[in-house]
Amino acid sequence: MGKGSQDYGKRENTDRKSPIQDDFPAWARDVKECEEYYGVTREYGLSIAQVEKQREKFGYNELEKHEGTSTFQLILEQFNDTLVRILLVAAIVSFVLAWVDGDEGGEMGITAFVEPLVIFLILIVNAIVGVWQESNAEKALEALKEIQSEHATVIREGKRISNLPAKELVPGDIVELRVGDKVPADMRVLSLVSSTFRVEQGSLTGESEAVSKTVKVVPENSDIQGKKCMVFAGTTVVNGNCICLVTQTGMGTEIGQVHLQIHEASQSEEDTPLKKKLNEFGEVLTMIIGLICALVWLMNLNYFLSWEYVDGWPRNFKFSFEKCTYYFEIAVALAVAAIPEGLPAVITTCLALGTRKMAQKNALVRKLPSVETLGCTTVICSDKTGTLTTNQMSVTELVAMGSKAGTLRSFEVEGTTFNPFNGKINNWPVGRMDANLQMIAKIAAVCNDAGVEQSGSHYVASGMPTEAALKVLVEKMGFPEGLNDGSSSSLKDVLRCCQLWNKLEQRIATLEFDRDRKSMGVIVNSSSGKKSLLVKGAVENLLERSSFIQLLDGSVVELDEYSKDQILRSLREMSTSALRCLGFAYKDDLSEFATYNGDEDHPAHQILLNPARYSSVESRLIFVGLVGLKDPPRPEVRQAIEDCRTAGIRVMVITGDNKNTAEAICHDIGVFGPHEDISSRSLTGKDFMIHPDQKNHLRQSGGLLFSRAEPRHKQEIVRLLKEDGEVVAMTGDGVNDAPALKLADIGIAMGITGTEVAKEASDMVLADDNFSTIVAAVGEGRSIYDNMKAFIRYMISSNIGEVASIFLTAALGIPEGMIPVQLLWVNLVTDGPPATALGFNPPDKDIMKKPPRRSDDSLITPWILFRYLVIGFYVGLATVGVFIIWYTHDTFLGIDLSGDGHSLVPYSQLANWGQCHSWQNFSVSPFTAGSQEFTFDVNPCEYFHSGKIKASTLSLSVLVTIEMFNSLNALSEDSSLLTMPPWVNPWLLLAMSISFGLHFLILYVPFLAQVFGIVPLSLNEWLLVLTVSLPVILIDEVLKFIGRCTSGLRYSNARNFSKRKEE
Repeated sequence: MGKGSQDYGKRENTDRKSPIQDDFPAWARDVKECEEYYGVTREYGLSIAQVEKQREKFGYNELEKHEGTSTFQLILEQFNDTLVRILLVAAIVSFVLAWVDGDEGGEMGITAFVEPLVIFLILIVNAIVGVWQESNAEKALEALKEIQSEHATVIREGKRISNLPAKELVPGDIVELRVGDKVPADMRVLSLVSSTFRVEQGSLTGESEAVSKTVKVVPENSDIQGKKCMVFAGTTVVNGNCICLVTQTGMGTEIGQVHLQIHEASQSEEDTPLKKKLNEFGEVLTMIIGLICALVWLMNLNYFLSWEYVDGWPRNFKFSFEKCTYYFEIAVALAVAAIPEGLPAVITTCLALGTRKMAQKNALVRKLPSVETLGCTTVICSDKTGTLTTNQMSVTELVAMGSKAGTLRSFEVEGTTFNPFNGKINNWPVGRMDANLQMIAKIAAVCNDAGVEQSGSHYVASGMPTEAALKVLVEKMGFPEGLNDGSSSSLKDVLRCCQLWNKLEQRIATLEFDRDRKSMGVIVNSSSGKKSLLVKGAVENLLERSSFIQLLDGSVVELDEYSKDQILRSLREMSTSALRCLGFAYKDDLSEFATYNGDEDHPAHQILLNPARYSSVESRLIFVGLVGLKDPPRPEVRQAIEDCRTAGIRVMVITGDNKNTAEAICHDIGVFGPHEDISSRSLTGKDFMIHPDQKNHLRQSGGLLFSRAEPRHKQEIVRLLKEDGEVVAMTGDGVNDAPALKLADIGIAMGITGTEVAKEASDMVLADDNFSTIVAAVGEGRSIYDNMKAFIRYMISSNIGEVASIFLTAALGIPEGMIPVQLLWVNLVTDGPPATALGFNPPDKDIMKKPPRRSDDSLITPWILFRYLVIGFYVGLATVGVFIIWYTHDTFLGIDLSGDGHSLVPYSQLANWGQCHSWQNFSVSPFTAGSQEFTFDVNPCEYFHSGKIKASTLSLSVLVTIEMFNSLNALSEDSSLLTMPPWVNPWLLLAMSISFGLHFLILYVPFLAQVFGIVPLSLNEWLLVLTVSLPVILIDEVLKFIGRCTSGLRYSNARNFSKRKEE
């Protein structure tokens, strides 16, 4: 296998035939050596025996199909999440307890099984979504196979086989390539049949122009762009035809290496920053839940296990299985309370809403977690061609001759695409084109083989992009005065001016471009009745063969040294700006072709058959002008890069294009300053790979450029940045970008110009191919992350409150206030709408003026944790407190609670309710709840079991109401409700209404009230609920005020700790 592909990384060992070819550097050996090495001649090709031997050794010319992860394994992987595992254990334990409780004569109805069944349902939906997302991961490899050629024209045993399936090619095969063919394998060019042979290989190498191929050897250590005598699988022939020798097939080709890199990158995908934080949170939660559950159980040990001391030793142990099970159920309830069951669903909903917002901004998100990852992007590694530039060659400057020798006129040409209506020519004499400008338009239109078509809302070129740009220029120049297009074309025709010129100047012969004379010429039947030669090509070469210049009025004067120097000076100025320059010239004195009309028997036809004589035909030319072309930067990119700089995001340009062109574009778009010394900031991919300190190079502030970069270089840069803790977004459109897109934290592909391979390897696709869309998406990602933090804080603080409630219940020894199914209802249903609505919080106005958060930033800071522990403690105090108030008070803060007729008990009895059966003369009166009456004549102790239904309802209602008020606290981390009132997010007010509505539903619909073990509340009881719940807002307002006063100190301490950690 060639050395240009040796460094791609370790390869898998398989039992298949080795797809890797010989280490024979065909590009560095002349044609004869190559033929001898493979034992073949271009005239005869391989014999059938040789083909079989090679196939036995190298296998078929196709890309490997890597075995994907089985569906069963994908399902198991969904349970690697810590929160999911906690939920699974809680569901199994709940299910077993419900079953045991039913067998022992307990409530074997829907109530007991609601909790485990709902949790199982959540886990099933989560697994389905996860499996569906991951099963799409390997589609990039399938898309890569679509790039491969299906057929090839091959010479074997002296016979020409036109449609041989490309997969049957073997190293050593002789293949004929023609214009339009897709190259079927990596091959060494043996001979050119046409005078020139060009290949469009930008999708593989990142070059912005088609590359001319040659048979000449190149140095053995050449990079992929430098191998001018090689053609690569998956690229397209745009000009000429040639004979080639197959050197690498299948996985040994350059595209095979890209395939391998995509596969390897897909194996090393990491969790998103948020997923990592949630996993860390889940692990801490597991530990806390375990400790609290054990503590609650131990605190109540004396209720189900007792003993007596005899001679100093415990004896006569008494164990109550029923009581043990009861307190175990309380511990399970506590676990259910601690787990934010609704969190996965709310996160998915928020991310899905984020994808819709981004789609409206032309950013199509393929993987939901990418929405959040965008928010902490610290580095954007961007491809140049097609991303920062339009990938559509465009004329930016036109230089014509002046009114006298030695004078030039320069016109600035606007427009960055192949759309003829995109931009105009500044200071253009519309309708008054002089003879010199008409001649330039004529040559640009007629000495040209390209075309431009409208495809939907876009314009696409066929043929050479530089020639297509010239035709677009002709359309911007318009019709000459006195000429019209008659009825031959309509206003809808894209190239109507070019059609007019081709009608006036009918081409009868072509002098093809070749690399020696660096020009192309056409002989035309001019409208004047004479034969003319129209030529375009490299400016220096045309000047060498020119003897005259045409002035503004059409007069022809001799080309003197001064005029030549002026033209060359203009050429140098344009070249310094990385413009590709083309000159135009013509000749009217064609004595040999005076009577030629395309007839092959004409004596002049022999001249056309011999390219060596083209230079003599193209001599004593009349030079008329020149143009400067480039792949122009997108107009909006400069501002987008400035926005990145403001947002603290570094932009690195990684391109396969040459260094000078890339540097000029980087200066244009603001990656580098106009006069900045970039010697330490601009490296080729090869230079970077041998750099002594790669990581320090990448740590430089400001922009960086890597040119002539191969896929492995891009991967290495992304890998090093990720190792350094950066969150990397990689953009690209070509096959060569796919491995790095897959490896990056977020891969971004171009939707219009991007290959299917790049799209399938990406996490996000830009529908408009616009770099500035990425910046808008980053802002949206930051906003979504802030909102996610808001509802995560809200849900976790609510769960802390539930845990505090159960813990206090166990610590005080009072009856259980809420059953697990009630807690599950709160976590999933009543908490869900407000948490989701917090995802609609408006973004901060300065969101793109803040530096990006680090991927290791805490989701919940120590201060936020303290705040929500305080809030959580109050929630627990309020829910337990209202339970105690109902049992022990008939009024509270002036609110009468005696309306239902319930009996009051002292707190001491409530805290020792388990000893009720031993109390003498204990009795309670019946009480009403809604239309129900509860009596306790048979067993007064039931007052602490079934009789707690009203107190339990009050506790549940306080919990729901406090959490609604707490959602208002979560509108902002530090801002007061006075500065950020509830109506800034009307969706939150609607969500609160829905949650209250759902709570009223289960309270006042008898069947649902029975399922959840609650009863309706009176107006006075609702006043008690509101009175106990409202202080949560006041407490958090005080904490927010303290937070605002100490934010500078806390931020400074956190920054110093982060620095010490890095050191």
